[in-house]
Formats: sequence, C-alpha cells, structure tokens
Amino acid sequence: MAATLKPYLNAVRNTLEAAMCLENFYSQRVERHLKPEVEIRSSKEVLFTALEVCRNDKEKVLIEGSINSLRMSISIKQADEIEKILCHKFMRFMMMRAENFFILRRKPIEGYDISFLITNYHTEQMYKHKLIDFVMEFMTEIDKEISEMKLCLNARARISAENFLQSFTPANECNEEKE
Repeated sequence: MAATLKPYLNAVRNTLEAAMCLENFYSQRVERHLKPEVEIRSSKEVLFTALEVCRNDKEKVLIEGSINSLRMSISIKQADEIEKILCHKFMRFMMMRAENFFILRRKPIEGYDISFLITNYHTEQMYKHKLIDFVMEFMTEIDKEISEMKLCLNARARISAENFLQSFTPANECNEEKE
C-alpha cells in the first residue's frame, strides 16, 4: 500500500465508523413510511453534516449521513483518457449488477464515479465492521483493477499494431529477418 494511501484510507475508515450510527426512524411527514432520509431529504434536523475526505483533487470520498441511512460517494483517480473510459465502463458494469451488491446505488451522485447507500436495515442484518471492511477493500482494489485493465489494453494494442504494421513490410524483408 502506498505511503499516501494509508492515511487517506484510515481517515475514510474512521469517518465511516463515526457516521454509521444508524437507527430505525420513520418519516415525520407520512405515517409508517421508512425511507432513507439521506436520499429524500424531507427534514433537515435528521441530516448530518456531509464530510468530504480528499486525497487530491481527483480522488475523494463524500460521506453524507442521516439518522437512518448513510450515502458514500467515491471519486476514483483517472490520470488520462484511457483510465476515464475504463473507469466509466467498469463502474457501469458494477452498477448494472447493483442488486448483487446490497449497498451499491444504481446511479452515482453527480461529480462522483460510484455511490453506496447503507441503511439501518443493512447494519441490523450485517456486521457494521464487515460493511466498512468491504468498502475499504473496494477502494483499495478498484485502483489495482483499473491499472491492470489499462496494462492489458496497452499490451493488446501493441500486439495489434505490430501485426498491422507487418502487413506493410515487403515480403523479402520478412524472409531475410527470419533467416
């Protein structure tokens, strides 16, 4: 793990642990409705102050909490155009399978690449520290995955370019190189 990544992940972990004090809370407007307050934003008194933890201007996490839910949005580092495309495609692939990841939102918050929504039901059914571990593991592995995809893409592009350029070399030069 990089020396600058560890303090960033520790700050995110500590913030998540502090913000994940969720409890059952019914709507103040409609009787017997239990909706994530961080999503519907019906009353300001049940919303917590949103916190943004930044590693740099491109890599940041927004943690928005309320009395019964927590929304975490992650912006992933994208150094060049290839990483932007790979990140977009990979996040789209994951969000299409959001029902398999119980806490993953189908649509991220604007300005972020992916969002998670953790409600009081999730903390009642699952261990809180395991949820935090999953999010931390996701954050560490996503950079590795995108870097690996970029390396594979570059290797395939190099092989394709070599094969394409071989068609332009004269036949006698190819035979001389083989001998």
